Amino acid sequence: MPTYTLMINGQTQTVDAPADLALLWVLRDKLGITGPKYGCGTNVCKACSCLIDGRVTTTCVTSVGSVVGKQITTIEGLAQGNTLHPVQQAWLDRDVPQCGFCQPGQIMAAVDLISRNPNPTDADIDAIENMCRCGTYGRIRDAIKAAAAAMR
Repeated sequence: MPTYTLMINGQTQTVDAPADLALLWVLRDKLGITGPKYGCGTNVCKACSCLIDGRVTTTCVTSVGSVVGKQITTIEGLAQGNTLHPVQQAWLDRDVPQCGFCQPGQIMAAVDLISRNPNPTDADIDAIENMCRCGTYGRIRDAIKAAAAAMR
């Protein structure tokens, strides 16, 4: 089995895995990084979203072999020590989560959006395709706008 050296949340990790193994399973099962969630396995719900070189990526359909040499950031890697990322803080301030299952993926998508567009409109936010079965989309929108304002 091939060995891969990956940069995850600023730390080098080495893992033995087949090249086509989904990054989600490498993170969760081989490295114990459980923030990215398994929801569908088909790039629909996006609960497994992480940042790869700063861009939101669904890890359930991304092979480990395709991310070698890239920076992988999971929800666990957003905070700086005890200081939450502004998007994480906005999520708490706006009381976004209900069940919380989709929130890591939602937050990663929001971080990506704000990095590309520091003043997102409702249409920009609505274009995020992450699913929330609890339907907290209104609070998600408010949190994204608050985080974007805090980061400007």
